[in-house]
Amino acid sequence: MSFKLAPHPLKGAFVSIFFKAPFRGWGAVPVLAFFFGLWAENAAAQPLRRYVFDRGLFGTEFRQIFYAPDDSTAQHVRRAVDTRMDSLNVVMSDYLDGSEINRLSATAGSGRWVAVSADLFDVLNRAVSIARASDGLFDPTIGPLSQLWRRAVRRQIFPTKPELRKAHRLVDYRYIEFDAGQRKIRLKKPGMRLDVGGIGQGYANDEAMNVLQQLGIKSALLDIGGDIRLSDPPPGERGWRILTGFRADTTTLFLSHVGITASGATHRFLDHNGKRYSHLMNPRTGLGLLHHVQTTILAPDGTQADALTKVFSVAGIRKSRRLVKRFPGVTVWITEERNGKPLKWSSKKDL
Repeated sequence: MSFKLAPHPLKGAFVSIFFKAPFRGWGAVPVLAFFFGLWAENAAAQPLRRYVFDRGLFGTEFRQIFYAPDDSTAQHVRRAVDTRMDSLNVVMSDYLDGSEINRLSATAGSGRWVAVSADLFDVLNRAVSIARASDGLFDPTIGPLSQLWRRAVRRQIFPTKPELRKAHRLVDYRYIEFDAGQRKIRLKKPGMRLDVGGIGQGYANDEAMNVLQQLGIKSALLDIGGDIRLSDPPPGERGWRILTGFRADTTTLFLSHVGITASGATHRFLDHNGKRYSHLMNPRTGLGLLHHVQTTILAPDGTQADALTKVFSVAGIRKSRRLVKRFPGVTVWITEERNGKPLKWSSKKDL
């Protein structure tokens, strides 16, 4: 992470924060930078103060930026958000042996209906909804492939065909059954393994924003490793300043009450037989993507933004032109390289 000061056109200054390093755990490589106002000359007259809190979370960095009236309130809010995030980690992380999602995965194929927490039921229900709408380009049952592909990328050893076939047979969101009345879930096929890493950071950001709003915090920006969630703009601003894009091709947006996430294969890939496979997997094929793609999603909430970066990355530009119609309120930017040729596309040209 690097910090730079740049002149603000209206006498103040803003901070540009760039996240560069790859990280383990949830999510993909972040390629967003965001900007927010620092109105030093008006600080004395400003009834709210800006607070920034950083901590490690989900194998990456979690940042809270919000406006509160005083230090005591800010510390109370920070602790409440941290408590909520820690509770979600023990529910959704497939890296924790005793997490609720891993305990549920262990019941796969047993025929049992398992009572689960409201959080796990909700995030899986939303994940399956996105899987269904995307025709399986996103899939929360991708766990067996995730484990296989993580190990392959880490060791730089391509999985064998039997390993891929075995893992791929276990991936199908239709193997998850829901009983909404009793809040129970049943996993139909032995060996299934759930993985909500592709949606969990966005979901956690939405839940953290709910806590902030319940505690009276109106202006906030939450960032988990590049998954960003926004509420009201900073006082006196028309929106949070978001710089989105890749390399020199960037766009500055003024945003509020949305989620925005970027995903790309900048750091993690696997070379095999002259082909470069991304760490981003296509659940349908069981393989990492062969086309180099970087995708940014602007969505009504963080949950959609997080999951849909995977959907549209897998889809590529050609399929995304049709697919985006299934997700109202979503804007997509894609930079894709096929056969050495760069292609760019946005679903909304007037931004």
